[in-house]
Amino acid sequence: MTPEPHSLTGPDDLTLGPPPGCPAHGLGPGGLHRLHEAEDLRALYAELREQHGPVAPVLLHDDVPMWVVLGHAENLHLVRTPSQYTRDSRIWTPLKDGMVKPDHPLMPHIAWQPICSHAEGDEHKRLRGAVTGAMSTIDHRGLRRQIGRYTQRLVNEFCEEGRADLVPQFAEHLPMAVMCEVLGMPDEYNERIVQAARDMLKGTETAIASNEYIMGCLSRLTARRRADAQDDFTSHLINHPARLTDDEIGQHLRVVLIAAYEATANLLANVLRRVLTEPGFRAQLSGGQMTVPEAVEQSLWDEPPFSTVFGYFAKQETELGGKRIRKGDGLLFGIAPGNVDPRVRPDPTANMQGNRSHLAFGGGPHECPGQDIGRAIADVGVDALLMRLPDVQLDCDEEELHYTESIASQHLVELPVRFTPRAPQDVMAKPSPGTAAVPQQRATWEIGIGRPKPAPAAEPVPVAAVPQPEPAAPAAPDARPPAGPARPKGAWQRFLRWWRGY
Repeated sequence: MTPEPHSLTGPDDLTLGPPPGCPAHGLGPGGLHRLHEAEDLRALYAELREQHGPVAPVLLHDDVPMWVVLGHAENLHLVRTPSQYTRDSRIWTPLKDGMVKPDHPLMPHIAWQPICSHAEGDEHKRLRGAVTGAMSTIDHRGLRRQIGRYTQRLVNEFCEEGRADLVPQFAEHLPMAVMCEVLGMPDEYNERIVQAARDMLKGTETAIASNEYIMGCLSRLTARRRADAQDDFTSHLINHPARLTDDEIGQHLRVVLIAAYEATANLLANVLRRVLTEPGFRAQLSGGQMTVPEAVEQSLWDEPPFSTVFGYFAKQETELGGKRIRKGDGLLFGIAPGNVDPRVRPDPTANMQGNRSHLAFGGGPHECPGQDIGRAIADVGVDALLMRLPDVQLDCDEEELHYTESIASQHLVELPVRFTPRAPQDVMAKPSPGTAAVPQQRATWEIGIGRPKPAPAAEPVPVAAVPQPEPAAPAAPDARPPAGPARPKGAWQRFLRWWRGY
């Protein structure tokens, strides 16, 4: 990235960075902010918007220059204009000039790979067509049933304890279990593959070994399906007319598995946290003013699973958000800052029900092809969990919750809860709500909802005192005919059963 000649933050303005502890710490050459040193990225994005407008110059690790796109409209233009911007990092000027070393911390996000999200033109159509073609074969009603069953299985593991941590015991497991089923390797789902996926994304010292473990699972799956095709995503990807190679198959399976896993694990944790910590949010769910799918969409606006996406690169000299973008400049697709652009959300606390114009799933030719799977996992998983544990409550103060934050995402570390212990439930049965009394706090969830005055309570009748009925006598000729069969479920009840996959 080369700032305009008239810029007040040119690369020669500062020759030495400030020492740690200085008020200017986090600033690099030219007075530009280092994103990876920001203590509060949300506050930094607001500051950058105030200083620079919808597109701002920043620095990555090793003081590599980058633009971060903050405006909603500008982000949409970025992802929807393949004639000007590409995801092929091989044209990125800092990379070509040797500024970005092979061991750069963000290299796994930036390095070019032979996958559809980095391809263009006919090659993009070939690879993307194979992925979307395989996606189109997924039975979404069957998928929702599988999500419900895996939810039941996970809840069964802790329901008798009365306490759980919904991040490691639920949110991090449900997406992996479902995606292993979708890909056709349910036997590979276990604690090890969940931890390997988390380790890869954290970029730890063992991330390379974790990646090799997952690629080994996917390579074995590819070999099995080459020899014996089944009705699963991997088989349809292999047999697509695009004829992907084994390497292309493995790389795309990895992208589908890891992207869906990370995004959905974050989404599940975020939705559950809001249900547990915001009385008004839960009141709307309890009172019917908001459905679980609408709650998921609200979370995608306010806390998208990915904050930014690395990266897009200018194919020619152009202009974006009033800034001069040179050929070879890199740009961050700013999902989180774009979602709170004051031009589209003057009031960031406003309800966004029914509005799906958020940036959480990208847009343009590289829009996430598996977004419906992520939505289904969150919709069914949250709904089934709340049905099983209707009195679930946060088991700590909200201020005690903490996150791990990177430029790419914010991840809730833990979500401890308590509830009335319950017996395990048949995973093949429809989720049934618990019978425990709803805790006293529920009164605050029903803000603004009038309650009818209760009728005077009748004296309780001891069970032992209830008389046993005598054998029925033959009905008199003029007796009322017996009641007919039970009335069939109404259209709304049938729709709810279909929506939940039962």
